[in-house]
Amino acid sequence: MLRFAPSTTKDMTIANLRIALYNHILSKQLNEELLIRIDDTDKENHIEGQDKKTLELLNLFNIDYSKVVYQSENVKYHTQMAMKLLLDKKAFNCFCSEDALSLDKEKAKQENKPYRYSGFCETISDEAKFNCNAPFVVRLKKPESNIDLTDKLKGKYSYEPFDVGSFTILKQDKSPNSNYASAVDDMLYDTSMIIKEENQLRESAKQIHIRASLGYEKEIEHIHLPLIKDKNSLPSVESFIEQGYLPVAIANYLISLGYDTPKEIFTIEEAIEWFEISKVSEESLQFNIEQLNLINKEYLKTMDEMRLSKILGFADEEIGTLGKIYIDECNTTKEIKEKLDLIFSQKTTLKDFDEELNTLKKCLQNAPFIDQLDDLEKYITKKTELSGEKLQKTLQFALTGTTKSPDISIIYPLIKNYLGEIIR
Repeated sequence: MLRFAPSTTKDMTIANLRIALYNHILSKQLNEELLIRIDDTDKENHIEGQDKKTLELLNLFNIDYSKVVYQSENVKYHTQMAMKLLLDKKAFNCFCSEDALSLDKEKAKQENKPYRYSGFCETISDEAKFNCNAPFVVRLKKPESNIDLTDKLKGKYSYEPFDVGSFTILKQDKSPNSNYASAVDDMLYDTSMIIKEENQLRESAKQIHIRASLGYEKEIEHIHLPLIKDKNSLPSVESFIEQGYLPVAIANYLISLGYDTPKEIFTIEEAIEWFEISKVSEESLQFNIEQLNLINKEYLKTMDEMRLSKILGFADEEIGTLGKIYIDECNTTKEIKEKLDLIFSQKTTLKDFDEELNTLKKCLQNAPFIDQLDDLEKYITKKTELSGEKLQKTLQFALTGTTKSPDISIIYPLIKNYLGEIIR
């Protein structure tokens, strides 16, 4: 069983989507199920409806999963196993106040040392605990020996007991810490492989310690992907979709990021045939929007005209053809839509040609349907005496909303049926 575990506290990021795509590919290659586990135990930062948005995005990217579960449904198991750890003396109640812990953290910072819990409450007697009414958290005792972790991408790691520390597994309200809940859930669902980012290596070591403390012996494979960096913070996946990037193009780019693919443009189904997780770059990766733009353009060029038309808000193959005329100067469907919005916008003024524009608009509003552009221009000249630059400039602006558009001889055949909506 593989799992993808999105949180309900934030929008899906590009890094999250990359992990989901890799999970999808590997689950197909290994012929194992992919579980979607919604991590919703953080009630304080929970965003209402985030789970549905995430699932909609996974479906949009055709990520195939067997079922969806919610982490909150397992809280009783998280609590039961924490009680077992307490009874087995592998965990302890910690009554340290936030102020005391903050002082310890500040001291460690001043001494330029990593902060780890001091272990103060670990030796408190059961009698003292029984007589103490202060709120407490439950901490798992630090391991007695090194925690070894083998990463399929990065090799072997070994974390000393101090590196792991005595960390919280249950908060004061007895809700589970997210790392602890995740470790227990991976036991419950018999997870065989976990894909994360490399900045979660230490958290993975903690989860190995949690499962070992509970007597779980199955070894789970780990893959920690290099971070995706950008000079600016990357927008959410939803934002990329809203900007007009196609899901197939985003998936193509993310799979190829840090991977020497056999060809630049491919489907996920093709990637399943040749993808090898061991060949993913181990180095941090720079997000390249220009490369995503190029890939998106390639998909737009080959897209069915009717489908493109529907994305642009129409159901007309000719509008799809019109949209493709703008691909050279546009990167996304949103940018193409902005060009079409100019065409269908109300044109009220044109510098130095206002009078000519008004004259031409009145003429076209009363004109019969004219199939050919040459005939249209002859009709306008006959009715208004507009000719030369005055005719060409005002007609181009009236039809496209700009004087710098592609040649109207290419555009007119595709918009002539909409002339009544364009000339207002």
